[in-house]
Amino acid sequence: MSGTSLDGIDAVLADLSQSGPQLLLASHYLPFDDALKQALLELHHPKQDELHQAQLTGNQLAKMYAAAVAPLLEQSGLPRSEIHAIGCHGQTIRHRPEHGYSLQIGNAALLAELTGIAVVSDFRSRDIAAGGQGAPLVPAFHDRVLRHPDFHRVIVNIGGISNLTDLAPGKAATGFDCGPGNLLMDAWCSRRLGRPYDENGAWAASGNLLPELLERLLADPYFAMPPPKSSGRDLFNIAWLERQLPVGENAANVQATLLELTCRSIVQAILDHCQGATEIYLCGGGAHNRTLRDRLAALLPASTVKTTEALGVDGDFLEATAFAWLAQQALHGKPANLPQVTGAKHPCILGAIYRNQQDAI
Repeated sequence: MSGTSLDGIDAVLADLSQSGPQLLLASHYLPFDDALKQALLELHHPKQDELHQAQLTGNQLAKMYAAAVAPLLEQSGLPRSEIHAIGCHGQTIRHRPEHGYSLQIGNAALLAELTGIAVVSDFRSRDIAAGGQGAPLVPAFHDRVLRHPDFHRVIVNIGGISNLTDLAPGKAATGFDCGPGNLLMDAWCSRRLGRPYDENGAWAASGNLLPELLERLLADPYFAMPPPKSSGRDLFNIAWLERQLPVGENAANVQATLLELTCRSIVQAILDHCQGATEIYLCGGGAHNRTLRDRLAALLPASTVKTTEALGVDGDFLEATAFAWLAQQALHGKPANLPQVTGAKHPCILGAIYRNQQDAI
């Protein structure tokens, strides 16, 4: 998995024959360098020769995905022949379900060639073809491994974009994208401090909330839209932020307001659509932000707010594990989307499969 935060690749080796959340045999993180991150950022916007650049960058990503496989095999001691498939999400460069597409690059054919392992990719297109958003796709996996028969849980993934999964006892899982997670905070921190992120939210904690700016940001129609809904850098980006900013505003105060935006959008989503939730579990990079965690807990006094580590699940690799499971579903010919989450007209088998000659058909 490489997501909206554009920080790097989360890779896992998962044994999906096991029950419960204890699935990981190995994990590895491979960071993007600055040049690749910049190339990916540029591909989010139209520019000259973008198709050629997207293909070249996709090839580069495939080589990095392949490089992330080797440490997993080394950690586990398993030969490649024991691996059924690689589930590769690819890197999203455009997410426009309203126009009938979501584009992830990463050259899955090259990845299969480089690793000698079957690859499943392009998970979002079939759901979109069936009228869905193509996202979020992880709620189905959350439902499989994190549901409790008695406790009303909400799983909140805070990556570049934040999304939630509502796991109410006796009810079908639901979920949607809440809005910006780390994306705007990281972009502002990079622009003003030259750092990739605000560690533990310390810079945000040093600033003061700007109520008028927060009100302008929350006035974006996305926040009031009912689910199903999904979003990404196509909407929430540094240009979107700068259009709302007053001239000369204190940078730390802006960061404090962006952290509040992330928290308020998550909390409002929970209050509006997950009524009665008693347990909130955080995962993704934002779960490491102590200031953000504390603020969410303060805004949700009726619920316990913890990370998924409290359930024995490594939140940094939960999303990558979800795409391993989605790959397994594709190989078995089983639907993996949740129409009540994405808005698709029906359940769909997700993903395109790139097999090697030795793979059984």
